[in-house]
Parts: sequence; structure tokens; C-alpha cells
Amino acid sequence: MTVPLRQRRRAAAIREILDAARDDIAAHGPAGLSLRSVARDLGMTVQALYHYFPSRDELITALITEAYHALADAVESALDAAPDSGLPGFVVAAEGFRTWAIEHPAQFQLIYGTPLPHYQAPADGRTTAGARRFGGLFVRELFAEFTEEQLTRVEFPPLSPELGTHLAALPQEAAGGLPPSAVAAFVSAWGHMHGLVVLEVFGHTAFIGPGQAEIFRGAMLNLVADLRRRVPAG
Repeated sequence: MTVPLRQRRRAAAIREILDAARDDIAAHGPAGLSLRSVARDLGMTVQALYHYFPSRDELITALITEAYHALADAVESALDAAPDSGLPGFVVAAEGFRTWAIEHPAQFQLIYGTPLPHYQAPADGRTTAGARRFGGLFVRELFAEFTEEQLTRVEFPPLSPELGTHLAALPQEAAGGLPPSAVAAFVSAWGHMHGLVVLEVFGHTAFIGPGQAEIFRGAMLNLVADLRRRVPAG
């Protein structure tokens, strides 16, 4: 079915606006995003830009949504491209995450940097759909080989009753259906992986030089091995 010309033109204009906004973020940082600057770069008025994005928040929402889905695509592609690499799937997914972050630092800063002042994400979940996608992939690659009974007995410092109750009540999309101790273990693993990527993207591990990829892989292999030791035998 042929898409009407008007819709194609609108889609092309939206694509140009998003690309220009990403360039603006790369040059000035997420907090420096300016609709006036984006419009000027495209040779259009701010009023014309409002026809496609009624507010700065709408443009930011579109950029965040797109960035999360691009990151999810990168993680999926890494897993699809390395089915027989011999590496644990979690390590492959983590390296896909890291590569995308390094190659797209401005977009990574937009979704994982300092929260933008005065921006309020919509309640419909658009901005987090992509994050749920790759979050599910990491959960799968870390825990798929274990049974639910094993995961209920993951070795982790005892959770307080309040925290255990809270984690048990999390919705499926937030906790992947994991028992509380496994959720806690996953958050710890995620924080380790994500923290190393943040340090690298923001230049805090530049002193390691070209060995950063090797350090990261070693850390991820240790993380997976440590988790496997914490899960009791079936």
C-alpha cells in the first residue's frame, strides 16, 4: 500500500528535525537543546517547527524514545551476530550496549546523563519502551539457564522485609518475573555493567587507553562467573 505523499513529506520533515536536534545536542549537550537553534539550522521558523513538535518536551520525548530503541536494536544485533562466540550472552549484550554508547555519546548522555531541568517524561511509557526491550534481553541472558526454584535461592545479602515485599510486587515488565533475590542480584549486575560504560563514555577511564575494551570484557566475565556461583545447583 502506497503511503500518501503528504504523509511521506511529514515523515521526512520529522526525520530532518530529529537529526538536526541530535546534532544540536552533540554540540551543546542535552540541556542546551534549543528549538530556535534547530529551526534555524533547518531554515524554518520556530512556528513551523511547532507544527511537528508542539513543544520542546515533545521533541525531547521523541529523541529519548528513539535513542532507547536504537540502543535496544544494538543489543539485539550484537546477540544475533554472535550466537556461537563462546562468550556468555550477557557479556555479548553488554558489549553491544557499550559499543553503542561509545559511538553515540550525545544520545547516551540524553538518556543516562543528568536529568534535563523542567522536562517531564509522558506517563504513557513511550520513553521507556526501548529500555524495557533491552532490559528483558539482559535478564534473559543472565538467568535463562536457571529454574525459578534456583532463582528463589540466589545467594544475596538478606533483604529487609520491606524491600523483599516491594521487589515481589514489581510488575512483570519491571522485574521480568524474577523472585526478589534474583531482582536484587540483577540490579547489582546491571549497576556494575552500566557504571563501567558511564565512566568510559564520560572519559573517566581514558587513562587505561586502548585497553578499555579488554578491561570491560574481563569485568563482565567475572560478573557472570560470580553470579553463577551464587545460584545453587538445580
